[in-house]
Amino acid sequence: MGSALGKVGKGVKCNVSGCGNEAVRSLSAEKVRRAGLNVSSSERRAYLCESHYKEFKKRTKKERKIEQWRFKGV
Repeated sequence: MGSALGKVGKGVKCNVSGCGNEAVRSLSAEKVRRAGLNVSSSERRAYLCESHYKEFKKRTKKERKIEQWRFKGV
C-alpha cells in the first residue's frame, strides 16, 4: 500500500481486549470507547483490526449520518 508510516504500517496489534490481530486503522480512543468497544483507558489512540473497525463503523453509523447532515446545513 505504500511505505510503512505510523504504527499501523509498522504492524501494531488491535487494542480491543482479547484481540491480537494486526491493526488496520488508528482512531481516537475516546470515540472508540463511546462506541462501546473495550480498549485501555490510558491510551490516546485506539488501533483496530479489520473486524473491530467494521464493528465500530456499524455502531457509529447513526452519529456519522447526523454529522454529515449538520455540515451540509440541511
